[in-house]
Amino acid sequence: MDKVRIAAISDQPLDVEANSAAVRDPAGGADVTFCGVVRDHDHGRTVVELEYTSYPTAAAIVAEVAEEIAADPGVIAVAVSHRVGKLKIGDVALVASVTAAHRKEAFDNCARLVDEVKARLPIWKRQVFEDGTDEWVNCP
Repeated sequence: MDKVRIAAISDQPLDVEANSAAVRDPAGGADVTFCGVVRDHDHGRTVVELEYTSYPTAAAIVAEVAEEIAADPGVIAVAVSHRVGKLKIGDVALVASVTAAHRKEAFDNCARLVDEVKARLPIWKRQVFEDGTDEWVNCP
């Protein structure tokens, strides 16, 4: 079975349980799932919503990152999804899951997966504040 079980960009709500379940494997001793969730504040300002916009190559890049993490010999399976479009407070924007034989490998590779997606994925984030102003942030 392919080690990359999910590598997706979606305009629909992300299914955390499906992402996590996709990496479960009888060889795994540790499953780690990370959820990036929309929070209600940033640098002392109240955030009311976010909007993520992606470049057309985003799906290929998230797949490339997932393949790189999956190439680690300690990794059994990887799943990662990033949301685009308008999100509300509490919505999941990113879900990353890794299964490995041991917990350290699972934690370390899940952290690497999240860090690489955040560093390389061409997705721009627009924050809308309660006073009606907005700003674009985290543009790679």
